[in-house]
Amino acid sequence: MKDFDIKEKSKLIATKEGSDVVDVRHLTDNQLKALGVSQLAYVKEITINGEQAFAIHAADGTPMAVTDNAKTAYAAILQQEMMPIMVH
Repeated sequence: MKDFDIKEKSKLIATKEGSDVVDVRHLTDNQLKALGVSQLAYVKEITINGEQAFAIHAADGTPMAVTDNAKTAYAAILQQEMMPIMVH
């Protein structure tokens, strides 16, 4: 069997027909931004009219909701079967 360098091997993996394996080095910018969008949401502390609030965003930054406390934000994310992440 002929030895391939790592670049050739990754191309073979990424393009193997019928395979779900993808080499992330060959993703477009838009594909990379979309990774995790449906599985991850982050909670960010914000201020609205001088009041503390918590914004829920999809992994790509799309705003989804605002609530008055972090526990409610986390519960809402979990209810949607997503993984919550706190952003500081």
